[in-house]
Amino acid sequence: MQDYSGYGYGADYGSTSPLPPMPPQPPRRRVGLLSYVAVALVAGALGAGTVVALYHPAASSVTVRPRATNPPVALPSTAVPAPSSGGGTAAGSLAKVGQGIMIINTTLQYSSERAAGTGMVINAAEGLVLTNNHVIENATKITATAASGKTFKATVVGYDVTGDIALIRLQDFSGLNAVPLGDSGKVKTGDPVTALGNAEGQSRIVTAAGRITAVNRTIVASDQGGAVTSETLHGMLATNAAIVSGDSGGPLVNASGQVIGMDTAGNNVRFPDQQTASGFAIPINTALSVAREIAAGHASSTITIGYPPFIGIYVGAGTSSDPRQQAEDQQQQNGGFGGFGGNGNGNGSQSCYNDNANLPIPASIAPVNSGTLVVGTICGSPAAAAGLTAGSVITSVNGTAIGAPPTVHNALAKSRPGDSVSLTWVTPSGQHKTASMILTQGPPL
Repeated sequence: MQDYSGYGYGADYGSTSPLPPMPPQPPRRRVGLLSYVAVALVAGALGAGTVVALYHPAASSVTVRPRATNPPVALPSTAVPAPSSGGGTAAGSLAKVGQGIMIINTTLQYSSERAAGTGMVINAAEGLVLTNNHVIENATKITATAASGKTFKATVVGYDVTGDIALIRLQDFSGLNAVPLGDSGKVKTGDPVTALGNAEGQSRIVTAAGRITAVNRTIVASDQGGAVTSETLHGMLATNAAIVSGDSGGPLVNASGQVIGMDTAGNNVRFPDQQTASGFAIPINTALSVAREIAAGHASSTITIGYPPFIGIYVGAGTSSDPRQQAEDQQQQNGGFGGFGGNGNGNGSQSCYNDNANLPIPASIAPVNSGTLVVGTICGSPAAAAGLTAGSVITSVNGTAIGAPPTVHNALAKSRPGDSVSLTWVTPSGQHKTASMILTQGPPL
């Protein structure tokens, strides 16, 4: 799917460039011309449904102090290789930037995946790291490795799905240094730049030199698998520096060794003026503006603070309110694999799942014409504890009627972890049940 509206170009999430010796895997959520440049290390099972983990809670669940300014400390020039000829940034300046770059690895347990990307330390005193939202999307575990080789666990401070910006906090950190920050408002077409990042998930920082080919571009990014189907990113910096999978969240650096953008999307496209662009970066001024709001604990219609509320179910695909059509749509999305199985009550399938690796589409579905089909429940989740099983159909949340899967998200959009919600559902055998459950923290969207 391509989108050429306005100045926009179609884009997609998570192009897959698996690490050797893993065999090539099908692209993950690849639906357009551009690719968000995180790298998937293990492809998810084809039998997956959507995990219901609602986003944009109404109030803050995590509050941190506003970010402070921390001067970077020099890094030995051998830590980051010098850029190739043809423009870019001096090796000494890149070394200072490299000291603040983090290699980010995530585990997406519920999707049976691992992924890798990049991040930048923007507050060494508080262990705050800036990255793309799609780098930490659906992550159940996040680790970040510094140039020193030290690896730290990380938690999510907050994120902006629509702007593709996230802020994470390192745990038990030491020896951090922030990247030197520039002013993206001064960037001009033709400026030499260098992109740095965890290219192809190699667990080392690679550089790519180039120039700014355009400023203030708009791209449209689409996602087949997530709750949010597309984002439009405005004001992007375009560059012919080769931004590739794994570079997401890494710095785009000017000739003075200052970060002026965050690597976000990459591929070969042509603008109407026929200039070639290999990558796009979010201007650092834009990214820092959002990061400051997150660090201050300011939730909004676009910014989520902390983790979203989590019910813990896999649901059918599509926008139909008919549960049987949802099952067919899910089967179609699976490419015909992960076929129909048991109904989650012990007759041919598990009662709950830790991931989607062996998740069949229910063979027996509740006898109702409208509601959201439950493909499976996650072990230990509020839904599993309440007795919800595969093949059940959710018909009401807090007294609000439920139809297609997106209506479950809408019904709980103002909830947050710790809130109590009331679900009504019909079991595959036709029983009507209602139960209250306490929402827990789920993976970021």
